[in-house]
Amino acid sequence: MKKYLFSFLFLILSLSLFAQNQLTLNEAVSIALQKNSTLIKQKNNLSSRKADVKSAYGNLIPSLGLSGNWNWQRIDDDGGSQTDFFGNEVNLPPSTAFSRSYSAGLGGSVTLFDGLSNYANISRSENNLEAAEYDVQRIKQDIVYSTSDLYYTALNASELLKVREDNVKYNEKLFETIREKNKLGSVAIADVYSQEVQLGNAQLALIEAKNNYEKSIDNLLDYLSLDILEDYELVNPYAGSNEVEDFTAEFEDLETLVDVALNNRFDYKSQKLIVESAYDGITSAQGGLFPRLTGNYSFGGSSTNIPDIFNRRVLSASLSLSIPIFSNFNTEANIQSAKVSAKNAEEDLTVLERKIKMEISSAYLNLQALKQALDVSSKNVVAAGERRKINTERYNLGSGTILDVLQADKDYTDAVRNNIDVKFQYYSAKDALVNALGKLDFNNYEE
Repeated sequence: MKKYLFSFLFLILSLSLFAQNQLTLNEAVSIALQKNSTLIKQKNNLSSRKADVKSAYGNLIPSLGLSGNWNWQRIDDDGGSQTDFFGNEVNLPPSTAFSRSYSAGLGGSVTLFDGLSNYANISRSENNLEAAEYDVQRIKQDIVYSTSDLYYTALNASELLKVREDNVKYNEKLFETIREKNKLGSVAIADVYSQEVQLGNAQLALIEAKNNYEKSIDNLLDYLSLDILEDYELVNPYAGSNEVEDFTAEFEDLETLVDVALNNRFDYKSQKLIVESAYDGITSAQGGLFPRLTGNYSFGGSSTNIPDIFNRRVLSASLSLSIPIFSNFNTEANIQSAKVSAKNAEEDLTVLERKIKMEISSAYLNLQALKQALDVSSKNVVAAGERRKINTERYNLGSGTILDVLQADKDYTDAVRNNIDVKFQYYSAKDALVNALGKLDFNNYEE
């Protein structure tokens, strides 16, 4: 009784020591949205953009500053002679004189007109802020897709590892069967050698599958900024479903999908704002061609004693008009540079639009092709399984050859592997198309 109790306790302890942390797809995406370095940096940049907007509005507000001054002076005169108005020489004795003064004032200036540059800068800073916010949302969508793609890749490798493990078990059992038949003299020794080679190849394939699985897990954990030395068990979100959902029914024709993408893509919205911001830059640069009117104001006082500073008060106001006549071609250079930036921004928008159309077309066609490939591969698994079963039975009855059995086993394993590959590629292709449409939701993962 004690022996069984000890064995049970040892089993429980072993399970607790080697327990794996479960990691679902939703948890993986949530972790990625929290720890992604690119997203964190982009969010940090938003604070700088907000400060730019505040600064742009601040240029419309009068400035105000407080100043104070203290002055001390000492004059030492060694004395000498001096001739007065009547020509008489007068001797001056040595002397020392001290003086000190205090002053304080309050003043500032306000730009009354600068060719509308201030208003253009406000518009530009607001556009840049909104564009940066769109960039943050686009990065989040890309993170959701990248995480799911890495997760599916790891799940794919996990399923392929199971296939290789089952194949090794099948070949081990078949090897034992053939060896026993050889001992009984019903099959030739060549069949034993052939199956031994097949078993060795299956074991090598299993080792390769294990390595691929470990690499895919490490890639996922590294992307999530998790410790790759910890063990994690992935949960298949589609487990228990016998049939794969037809995702192609969710999407309309290609032209409609392009229109949807151009209305939803955050990077496209961001680039359109960048174009507007570039044209605001032209307006700002053209402000250098116009007169600049500035108002100045101040209030202050001065005295030789601090308590008496404001016994004599000075209040002043002035207007300053600056008319540009020749600026060494600097204004023209600034305007030309702003125009080039606007043209380049428009070109980037055109390139992005073409890129979006290509992404939509490629993702849409890829999803359709993978759906058809999935249907074919599912049928191939059934057919290959039947062929392996038939060839194995024929061999056991003595009417088939070992080569037929080995080939049927290889074909079945390849069919299962291909079906698994296509299945997870199909899942990823669906996410790729949704992401290309700009409709990949990330809000649910941030709660």
